[in-house]
Amino acid sequence: MEKFDVAIIGAGISGACIARELSKYNLKVALLEKENDVACGCSKANSGIVHGGYDPEPNTLMAKLNLRGAALYPQLSKDLNFDYKNIGSIVTASDEDGEKVLETLLQRGKENGVEKLEIIGREKLLELEPNIADCVTKALLVPTGSITSPYEATWAIAENAVMNGVQFYRNAMVYSITKNESGTFVLSTGAGDFESAYVVNAAGLGADKISEMAGARKFRIIQRRGEYCLLDSNCGNMVHHTLFQTPTKMGKGVLITPTVDGNILVGPSANDLEGKDLYSTETTAEVQAKIVKQALFTVNSIPMGNIINSFSGIREIAETYDEKGNPVVKHDFLIEEDEKVRGLITVAGISSPGLSAGPAVGEYVTDLLFKAGLKAEKKNDFIATRKGIPSFKKASSEEKEKLIKENPLYGQIICRCEMITEGEIVASIHSPLGALDLDGIKRRTRAGMGRCQSGFCSPRVTEILSREAGIPMTSVTKKGKASYVLMGKSREF
Repeated sequence: MEKFDVAIIGAGISGACIARELSKYNLKVALLEKENDVACGCSKANSGIVHGGYDPEPNTLMAKLNLRGAALYPQLSKDLNFDYKNIGSIVTASDEDGEKVLETLLQRGKENGVEKLEIIGREKLLELEPNIADCVTKALLVPTGSITSPYEATWAIAENAVMNGVQFYRNAMVYSITKNESGTFVLSTGAGDFESAYVVNAAGLGADKISEMAGARKFRIIQRRGEYCLLDSNCGNMVHHTLFQTPTKMGKGVLITPTVDGNILVGPSANDLEGKDLYSTETTAEVQAKIVKQALFTVNSIPMGNIINSFSGIREIAETYDEKGNPVVKHDFLIEEDEKVRGLITVAGISSPGLSAGPAVGEYVTDLLFKAGLKAEKKNDFIATRKGIPSFKKASSEEKEKLIKENPLYGQIICRCEMITEGEIVASIHSPLGALDLDGIKRRTRAGMGRCQSGFCSPRVTEILSREAGIPMTSVTKKGKASYVLMGKSREF
């Protein structure tokens, strides 16, 4: 049984940021993930927004970590080579009630420390967004709002943690947590047993189950599903900022935003899941139609023929209990050392702006661990940067020529929609935290994310993964476990 100083359960954006922050110290750290890769839960399917920080209630942990995390992203994206763009965001209002909400958000944002906030009229708004809906009267302009790729950022941050000594374990679902005679934790997982002095519960949708397993504080994770539709990159100029509607108790509502890859994203819906629908990520024609209908209160038109994909993600909302045992929905992050189980740090309810707060969550949890008794010196040889994978599509003509000269595989286009080369796919498999399945390659390179949605390139990507991993093509999976893409050679049937 391998021994660690800290075991982190969950390799989403929170777990990855905590792992990287801890990797700055002389510590032995394990990052345990129940799926076959990082960013397979809430961090995989969300809006990719780095929020300005005007929405959280002042003096909450959510407000504090949102602002700090957003401030860390520009340098972090440069150091770790993942996409980030400061495009600004706009919150629209269409009536007097909505305009009052804008005033509330303006004051809240100022109290939270957000800079350069401004309420603008329709004339200025049209200069910024010519496609804005006729019903929109005023808007809150948030120049600090930005966008990133949630799965690319999670991968880059987790990979840098691995480069600095963190040990990553896939398919490591935790089945039990106990304490041995020496007072350290023993975790039984699908990847074996682990012993650790401290445990961080960053298990996302399963955080309540992990807490119960450890005999810690009782809370419940409400799963709020949101559906999205994705427009082709030829619609990239439809909007220029992230456009929100005035928020409701269910969240920030349906937004329209460019992505860092040039597409347009519309959504999400909001539906709390119960019973048999838990973890459901399907989409329906009914909800998709509602999303588009709601979005038309923000823009005048949406080119429906250019919708190339639909998907859904799940947000985690923490429901705690008061002294009488009554459920209380916590409109804040739940990050604390458990009062009953010392050495267990809970990181739960990391809903929006969880992606924005991620880097700050890493700092905050590391500080909590040291307050809880963890001791370690900072490394002298911490690797703060990561090269990543050169993008052939974004390279200049001279850079493309150089890439091909250095590696002829960059001259072989595999994904025609996104111009992804064999060189990039091979690099994604052999990177320090490499892809082991088709979805992992897709998230790292965008092979299969274009208009045809992998209709042409998936056979070649399967072949490349089979070759590079040294496994039969019939052993290649879409997303690990039993998600095999091939049964055998057709002539054998």
